[in-house]
Amino acid sequence: MIKFIMNLFQKKKQVTVDEILKHPDGKRYYKEIHNLRKSMMDEDALKIIHRLNRFGHKSYLVGGCIRDMLLDRKPKDFDVVTTATPNQIKNVFNNCRIIGKRFKIVHILFKGKVIEVSTFRSLPEHRTNQELLEEKKEILLKRDNKYGTPIEDAARRDFTVNALYYDPRNESIIDYVGGYEDIKNRILRVIGDPSISFKEDPVRMLRAVKISVLLGLTIEKKTKEAIYQNRAELAKASPSRMLEEYNKIFRTWESAKIFKGLAENYLFEILFKEVAELDKNYKGQNAGKYFYETKVGKLLQIADRKLKEREELTSSIFYVLLFSDIVERKIKSESGKLIQIIKSALEPICSRMEIPRREKTRLVKIYASQPRFLKTNEKNKSQNDIFRSKDYFYDAFLYFKILAEVEQNEAALQSAFFWEISARIRPSKPLHKGNSLNAKISKNSSRKKSKHKEVLNPPSNTNPKNKEEKIDQTKIQDIADSNLRNTIEEFDV
Repeated sequence: MIKFIMNLFQKKKQVTVDEILKHPDGKRYYKEIHNLRKSMMDEDALKIIHRLNRFGHKSYLVGGCIRDMLLDRKPKDFDVVTTATPNQIKNVFNNCRIIGKRFKIVHILFKGKVIEVSTFRSLPEHRTNQELLEEKKEILLKRDNKYGTPIEDAARRDFTVNALYYDPRNESIIDYVGGYEDIKNRILRVIGDPSISFKEDPVRMLRAVKISVLLGLTIEKKTKEAIYQNRAELAKASPSRMLEEYNKIFRTWESAKIFKGLAENYLFEILFKEVAELDKNYKGQNAGKYFYETKVGKLLQIADRKLKEREELTSSIFYVLLFSDIVERKIKSESGKLIQIIKSALEPICSRMEIPRREKTRLVKIYASQPRFLKTNEKNKSQNDIFRSKDYFYDAFLYFKILAEVEQNEAALQSAFFWEISARIRPSKPLHKGNSLNAKISKNSSRKKSKHKEVLNPPSNTNPKNKEEKIDQTKIQDIADSNLRNTIEEFDV
């Protein structure tokens, strides 16, 4: 009782930024120690840094590009961080635009490319104020526009491997958090208290699994424990951000491995609880061990293989694969109109995940069209041609084929062979008014229209080892604008 009363009046210890950092003064690794050189960096990113420095704004390369090069991987993009605010950056560069609500960043446009420039941010106040942390019932970060110093910016980042700065002036790496050592030891570690970090941004748990799988890193013990303890926080994450993360995962060619990692860390049963309820192998401590034996595990493995074989798989196909068990069981257990059964099966999970209505409609069409592939009568050529002309035919066919391979259904595989040749040509999609990317390109193209295809396989000259070499969806519009400014006639995503 006395101890309890003393605790009430005892002043709470305040945490300083230095206590969060492993190297508060910033440990510099010069070029004699590492092999990163200016010649390896993006020339336009270096131009941005040089120009900002000339205007008195300290600037570095930051994050994934430094991490990837230290792991001998080709970076998918080069990001810049600076002391300049978004408005100050805009005053320095004419070819840029400010984007973002949660945190404003600047996209600087070049021919066929966008360089992302952000301002150093400060730590959330509750990170250094213990009393405030205890008073706050909710520490989810909804807006994060408070600017800070390089030290504070390093302390507030997600993982140590993502918090390294590269100074091109002397080709040195600046490390405040021990990220350089963690990369060398292939460890993924959260900066600061993992539980606080995951409550601030639950999406970090999903990213931790994705990064560890793709880069071959081991999740540090405290981080792994915090993922388990805070996994329910994922329900608070922004649905739009979650969908964006899923779409990035679908593009990696390693979706099966990543979803296996999610199952191992008890996240699959939270993220796709409607699916997990149908099979005990999706849940519990053995979920990762048996994931490849589940229906979803088998489907995703074949989908990844087809991406590597140069097939075009859209995000719609992956959602169809993930929700396959839900729909199939509903169809088997209920009688009535097929379309209505499929809609009722998809409604709960699509509503919870806030999948757009247009995407949901496409999923319904893909599921509903499956029986049609078993009808292979060549005499009905006109009807077959009408079916082939549907904009969802290609996705529906690939789902039919993948499902036939998983189930080893010989009759379905024979039917798939009948439709194989026609499925190679994806029907052109009509131009929608709401599609600003297609609208702008179509308007500015004098010779021919550009087709916007959201496909998940990279260009043919891409090395399969570099699976992250994709352009983020948030940059597509900026790249289009950049190309239009340079009088590019056609732009294919």
